[in-house]
Amino acid sequence: MARFQEAEKRLFHIKICRKCKAKNPWKAEKCRKCGSKALRPKRKEIKA
Repeated sequence: MARFQEAEKRLFHIKICRKCKAKNPWKAEKCRKCGSKALRPKRKEIKA
């Protein structure tokens, strides 16, 4: 099934905090919830 580019950007163009698992904006330098700088981009594929 094909994905729409608009939907992909909305769903996956965020960063996840490695400490508290909060969702943050893509341009974030630190977590909005706990203040940690350990952010990662959201995975686009399911890890098997």
